[in-house]
Amino acid sequence: MRLRRNPEAPKILSNHPMVFRVTDENKNEWQGKWRSRFPHPDNPLYVELGTGKGQFLAKASTRYPDINWIGVEKIQEPLLKAVRKGEETENQNLHYIWMDVEWLNEVFGDGEINRLYLHFSDPWPKKRHAKRRLTHHRFLERYRKVLAPGGDLILKTDSVSLFDFSLEEFAEHRWETIEMTRDLHNSPFQADNITTEYEEKFLSRGLPIHYVRVKPV
Repeated sequence: MRLRRNPEAPKILSNHPMVFRVTDENKNEWQGKWRSRFPHPDNPLYVELGTGKGQFLAKASTRYPDINWIGVEKIQEPLLKAVRKGEETENQNLHYIWMDVEWLNEVFGDGEINRLYLHFSDPWPKKRHAKRRLTHHRFLERYRKVLAPGGDLILKTDSVSLFDFSLEEFAEHRWETIEMTRDLHNSPFQADNITTEYEEKFLSRGLPIHYVRVKPV
């Protein structure tokens, strides 16, 4: 369900200390330097692409204070909700970037990120829209550039078609599967799992969550 449009969101987000709004003029401003925005710049940097309403990041930044977390979101209404959740945590290891994922390689430097998260991304089920899927190989090449040596990517989805497509793309374009299950909440990987809003909704319907962790070869 789409969130109701909030005309105040752009002003709030543009002036919020936890948010960096990417424009064509400033897109390279922090490239390679994102860790310096955190109190502990030597900590690993984990980035969630498509933060949505922000439940995952609020929980993750609390559970893992020794990691620097960034949420990327292009739509202002869910981003504002995410930021409000982040405010409530008072965590200093959490920031947000207001941008489209298409800007990834202009905004982040080569090898700057230790882990990427893709949580319940739009599956774009029509074949003609395959290039828009965030696990299409044109995105995988971008992820490969920004990931540090030994860095990895975690995908969670309720979509069987997106999951199958993603596994094929990973295998064809030299990404090694480290962990994988088609039923996350009945697997050994559940112990470390942090749920998102969408995840809880799908679980309430009895739908299995598909999970994979991969790294570029």
